[in-house]
Amino acid sequence: MLFNSFEFLIYFPVVTLLFFLLPHRIRWVHLLLASFIFYMTFLPIYVLILLITIVIDYVAGIYIEKSSGSRRKWCLILSLIGNIGFLCLFKYYDFIIFNINSLLSVHLPMLNELWLSQYIISYNNFINTHLNNVIGTNFSILTHIILPIGLSFHTFQAMSYTIEVYRGNQKAERHFGIYALYVMFYPQLVAGPIERPQNILHQFHEKKSFDFSRMVDGLKLMLLGFFKKLIIADRLAIYVNTVYGNAENHSGVTLLFATMLFAFQIYCDFSAYSEIAIGAARVMGFDLMTNFRRPYFSRTMAEFWRRWHISLSSWFTDYLYIPMGGNRVAIPRAYLNIMIVFLVSGLWHGASWTFIIWGGINGVYLIAGKLLAKPIKQICGVLKINMESSGYAVYQRISTFFMACLAWIFFRADGLDHATLILKKIIHLNGKLWYDNPSMLIYTLLSVMLLLLMESVNEFKWGKINLFTSSYRFARYTSYAVAIILILLLGVFDGGQFIYFQF
Repeated sequence: MLFNSFEFLIYFPVVTLLFFLLPHRIRWVHLLLASFIFYMTFLPIYVLILLITIVIDYVAGIYIEKSSGSRRKWCLILSLIGNIGFLCLFKYYDFIIFNINSLLSVHLPMLNELWLSQYIISYNNFINTHLNNVIGTNFSILTHIILPIGLSFHTFQAMSYTIEVYRGNQKAERHFGIYALYVMFYPQLVAGPIERPQNILHQFHEKKSFDFSRMVDGLKLMLLGFFKKLIIADRLAIYVNTVYGNAENHSGVTLLFATMLFAFQIYCDFSAYSEIAIGAARVMGFDLMTNFRRPYFSRTMAEFWRRWHISLSSWFTDYLYIPMGGNRVAIPRAYLNIMIVFLVSGLWHGASWTFIIWGGINGVYLIAGKLLAKPIKQICGVLKINMESSGYAVYQRISTFFMACLAWIFFRADGLDHATLILKKIIHLNGKLWYDNPSMLIYTLLSVMLLLLMESVNEFKWGKINLFTSSYRFARYTSYAVAIILILLLGVFDGGQFIYFQF
């Protein structure tokens, strides 16, 4: 079920109302059933994948806590293999097989003809033939597998549970229903935030009472999320999709403009989902972690990654970067650790070389930032440039934004050839800015200006013009009404699913 659907406008108040009407002892049942319904509206069969992983990790958590020594470690390893195995099967199988076949056909044609590629093809055919005989339909399980919605998110959340139990930071959850709810809690099931068990598990045991102020705070967050999604993200998507979908016929100026708009689009799209999720949970009394902190005001790429998709960045820091040694090792190894984290992060986002390159570019940014920090400081000292001045801060924010935009090209492009074409055209930067009609350009520019104003109000603490939190009740309620009216009048209601659903 999409947050930006009319079905959700019915689903959310009904689920929330029933939550407070039901006795505390059965609320977990209600939320779990509601989460199953929410997920099954996408593709019901894939709820079985969730159930399998839930059972595996629930049992693993108990055995990890009860075991000691190597047995304890092996329980964790088997749990991780199960989670990563499902992720690889559904998300990376086609990508792996395609690259193996490409490698063999280019570099080892005789080997390709002899056995390996033929073995893979025969294995596919064998599985599919026997599966067809069993279920009586032409169903292929190992060819063009459909990625279950939100698989990467709830897989990482499940892995964090067993890891934290292994580390001794979280007790194994004995209540199977509560643990299942930890994985399946509907607000953040599909696209995060990726929660840690220490933050959310205990909340499902606590009795939640209706709190008017929490409800208002949650609804305000949801309203902001809907506004960013329907008014800004999906409005910008119209221009971005048109230009990127026909890049060969557009100028470098147009492609640069579309790339900048995509940077705003993906931020508004993803942060909107997080705000709706956090808001929906808050209305019921649950606290989810903040996932975005105005990343495009960052002065360095390292700061950008402390503000962007915080739940994923911190996940990789805690469970990959630090275990590899982090920055406590020799400098070359520390840089290698950074690069590995970002390459894996790119692969997490999608089974494509463009995502891996996107991750690699961001890794290079962070390494370069560390290498150049001291020389830049020395140069600024020689040139008498005040690095604490507002002018230098503006320069840093603009340069960081364009660095992010360069990487976003690979994130948005349909493939390496497509990304290369767009880069070549942008480098030449020729031609005129395209727009279908004046209203398209006006709506697009107004969306960007509105976003920048909204973000600036919070970044620079311009509380007097932040109508959503104004101390004047009339101003607050007027702003709510105006936001709702604008959504109804100007919102794009056929914009489809959120971008991060594909991950």
